[in-house]
Amino acid sequence: MEEKYIRVATTLYKIVRKPLLSGDFMEVRMVWNYDTLRQDHPKDFIAQIQKYDGFCCVPSHINYKRTIGTFLNDYEPIEVVPAQGEFPEITAFLQHIFGEQYKMGLDYLQLLYTKPLQRLPIILLVSKEKNTGKTTFLNLLKAIFGANMTFNTNDDFRSQFNSDWATKLIVAVDEVLLDRKEDSERIKNLSTARSYKAEAKGKDRNEVEFFAKFVLNSNNELNPIYIEQGETRYWVRKIPTLLHDNPDLLSEMKKELQALLWHLQHRQLSTVNESRMWFRHDLLITNALRKMINHNRNKAEGEMLQILAEIMETEQLNELMFCVVDMVNMLEVSGLRVEHPHLRRILQHNWELQPTQTSQYYSTYTLRYDGSTERKTGTGRYYTLTKERLNAILLVC
Repeated sequence: MEEKYIRVATTLYKIVRKPLLSGDFMEVRMVWNYDTLRQDHPKDFIAQIQKYDGFCCVPSHINYKRTIGTFLNDYEPIEVVPAQGEFPEITAFLQHIFGEQYKMGLDYLQLLYTKPLQRLPIILLVSKEKNTGKTTFLNLLKAIFGANMTFNTNDDFRSQFNSDWATKLIVAVDEVLLDRKEDSERIKNLSTARSYKAEAKGKDRNEVEFFAKFVLNSNNELNPIYIEQGETRYWVRKIPTLLHDNPDLLSEMKKELQALLWHLQHRQLSTVNESRMWFRHDLLITNALRKMINHNRNKAEGEMLQILAEIMETEQLNELMFCVVDMVNMLEVSGLRVEHPHLRRILQHNWELQPTQTSQYYSTYTLRYDGSTERKTGTGRYYTLTKERLNAILLVC
């Protein structure tokens, strides 16, 4: 193989083929020096080296250009060439991952492939079961997008050094655990950012255009990452166990990638651009997302919902009337001491309930220390919670 060198700005690079464990090779640039070059090649060789003014990063998969003006495109071409054909293994696998949202899953892949600059939701695949295919999905994305996808650890998101992933199309974490609020805020902000300060050890920070999408996996179904009510940037899916264990599944799907890309290039999207993350928020709401949001609720709010749901189910009630003092007492039974103003904020701001205008007679149920319920009457400015409203609060995202 003929040796190849390039000069970008004032730095000399040698293009080498790095062997991979799979038996394939990956082309990489290694910083070289002129003394070694002169030892290996004749004097006039330097004049033949391709020269660029600097690096740029312009993602494209269909109309890729390595050179843009006098700059070298740091975004890598993908190796898979689209060709018409069938892809039954990939179809079955994507139906397993996305379930009833299969067409949306295809839309997500199509947008990645045809519109790499489009902002997309943070995908979070969760399941406490094993052999679900979560990691295989990440490996499938890697097979498609190659060097434009990278695998991060949880610590990588907290590190100040990010130059190795700041210009990637996909940033994946195979076992995410970023349950601190500041971690979630950082990923959320990055998912919609247009630029980012890339920093490497020993080098100044450099502002780059940022277009990365995040794909996260976790065995934790409750709080792998902090997601609060009203969040619109996450697409959470609980992945079931694969019905059949096929150790060659990834290899079989790789053979179908050409057909998949052809299909993605020519199919009609099933959704339209309705938000900054393309997909309308209500399309991204899943039971797995609701489960996480409910888990991350304020402790007092979560306990209130559990108490009220238990009373209404036990007593077969369609509505329940109660005053703030009733709820304070029931929370104390559960071991929580909560101030009246805090409960009023939850009831009126979070749940959008209003008390009666004046103090009135009402009948209600309260919780005893042994877990049973007790009927009582009283007078006060009471709230009325219907079963329908309770279910709506539990389902809100």
